[in-house]
Amino acid sequence: MPEDPAAELARLRKRIAAGGAEKYHEANRGRGKLFARERVALLVDDGSFVEDGMLANAQTDGLPADGVITGRATVDGRPVRLMANDSTVKAGSWGARTVEKIIRVIERAYAERVPMIYLVDSAGARITDQVQLFPGRRGAGRIFHEQVRASGSIPQICALFGPSAAGGAYIPAFCDVVVMVEGNASMYLGSDRMVEMVTGEKTTLEAMGGAAVHCKESGVGHFLVSDEPAALDVVRRYLSYLPSNWRQQPPSAEPVAAPDVDLAKLVPVSERQAFDMRRYVRGLLDADSFFEIQALWAREVTIGFGRLNGEVVGVVANNSMFKGGVLFIDSADKATRFIELCDAFNVPLLFLSDVPGFMVGTAVEKAGIIRHGAKMISAVARATVPKMCVVVRKAYGAGLYAMAGPGFEPDATIALPTAKIAVMGADAAVNAVYAKKIAALPEDERADFVAARRAEYEADIDVMRLAGELVVDTVVEPAELRGELIARYAAAAGKGRDFADRRHGVTPV
Repeated sequence: MPEDPAAELARLRKRIAAGGAEKYHEANRGRGKLFARERVALLVDDGSFVEDGMLANAQTDGLPADGVITGRATVDGRPVRLMANDSTVKAGSWGARTVEKIIRVIERAYAERVPMIYLVDSAGARITDQVQLFPGRRGAGRIFHEQVRASGSIPQICALFGPSAAGGAYIPAFCDVVVMVEGNASMYLGSDRMVEMVTGEKTTLEAMGGAAVHCKESGVGHFLVSDEPAALDVVRRYLSYLPSNWRQQPPSAEPVAAPDVDLAKLVPVSERQAFDMRRYVRGLLDADSFFEIQALWAREVTIGFGRLNGEVVGVVANNSMFKGGVLFIDSADKATRFIELCDAFNVPLLFLSDVPGFMVGTAVEKAGIIRHGAKMISAVARATVPKMCVVVRKAYGAGLYAMAGPGFEPDATIALPTAKIAVMGADAAVNAVYAKKIAALPEDERADFVAARRAEYEADIDVMRLAGELVVDTVVEPAELRGELIARYAAAAGKGRDFADRRHGVTPV
């Protein structure tokens, strides 16, 4: 026994808190990376962090805390649990104690019903320790089991500062959102060397799994940020829109007026002319409240949180600035997951429709557009939170269903005077019905014939007729839309949440 156990313990804790060797700290600083404990300190409220398992592997040289920091803290006054890989300790790799600490902190977050935050910077499992950490009942697989169990029960947020390699890449994948620091963050199942060995392909980690790739191409990343403080700001802001668990309601804020924007002028008269729906969303919601998610991927659909009169809503909006607002496979997946997220955490949904429908053609059919579209439509049907369908300009074909049309039990279907609801647009409809007759007409008569048929079709789908047939619940001017939505969400706040008598449905095809 040491002569002064208290002093020895203090020295040990100080050594552990310092992390790995100084050369690794220097290397990280050279890349603009913070020390894991600095990340924790920047994220949480001052003095609130209580660490668990600090002495893991304390008797082994070179493994302070076994490379991961875990514990409890508050963020903006709200309790959270968190883990942070220490990349100065064997590149943040996992040993047996690392895995046990991560499992324990997720278990505690789930039991306490508080958000779980993952600050990831890890090279993956230590191959030398694979028997101890990989296959057992408390092995690495248990991490993912606990994440799946917690999914939809508590918010799970990942901020990625460095690599998330091999099996470890599934920690971000099972989170609600992933924030990635450009230039440093990466996710990949196999390293560039492994890829070349297995497939013969020569690539780089950045080209294969860098932050830009995942936020712009794969959709695995949700936020691309320039530095680590920005990543931590995203974590804080994301949490501000969500309850701590599924049994609570989203936190309210002080109501803020909408910006002084003429919504009517934002929507072109011609449906062939694109406009940026994000400007419309920002003009409708409380000023500066829109928090867009996955802004760089599948941009034909815009999703994100915002506030109406201080209350949180989740926005799903078609954006004709990108691919005409047509729903593709990626945009269907993007919307599906966000709808499920909102429904899990009691966030009312606002659908802003300007959709020509789902994409058609050989390529998308072979890629499974029907399968992915069915998942989006299924998510809309299952969502039992208050949901409003606003037809801003058009809702054609199955796009109407995907945007919570009348058949999907929205609490209201609201149309603007510019709205059109139909199986397809007028041009496509006229061509579908009259193609042979048009072809048989003299060329100088075709334009007049098409114009007449188009006018007939437009009259058939006139928005006031749809209101008269009770297809839509009301028609409002753009200037009235915000007030209409605030009143209708307030009325729907206490709605029942039962959907079907079953354990769960079967994922479509």
